[in-house]
Amino acid sequence: MSEALVAAVWASATHSFSKFVAPELRLIAGQGVEGDAHCGVTVKHRSRVAQDPTQPNLRQVHLIQGELFDELAARGFGAQPGELGENLTTRGIDLLALPRGTELHVGPDVVLRVTGLRNPCPQIENFEAGLLKAVVDRDADGEIVRKAGIMSIVLTGGVVKPGDAIGVRLPPRPHQKLERV
Repeated sequence: MSEALVAAVWASATHSFSKFVAPELRLIAGQGVEGDAHCGVTVKHRSRVAQDPTQPNLRQVHLIQGELFDELAARGFGAQPGELGENLTTRGIDLLALPRGTELHVGPDVVLRVTGLRNPCPQIENFEAGLLKAVVDRDADGEIVRKAGIMSIVLTGGVVKPGDAIGVRLPPRPHQKLERV
């Protein structure tokens, strides 16, 4: 596998489905992406705010592996990086295989802790018909496989930009598989 890196960075000040490309992002410890609608100590995702606005924000930074867009294109979908709402598009790292609690060291300063899987909402169907089924699959054992990326919190803030290397520090064993957050 090639070196793990940040391919692109994205943010949106509104709760739009897609995010907008940026030259860099400033990540704030304990909050997320500065200026992004999901930045904050408590949850910002609208459906979760409606349930309990005081719950901690475990979805501060959303990452999708760029290889997902390659897979989708091969299946005839037109979704491009940033359009599925991620903050970081990565290359060379199997994000979905990481255990909960993994630390991602991004660029020279930033440290993220993986909290879980993104559970794509039905809005994805409005973006492109059939896309929900393409990013929520089943494995050989019939288990649900969510491919729409992972969520993380910011442990150490700093600036992230395209080309930044990503280092992986696994948590102590036993590893806990990612669940939706």
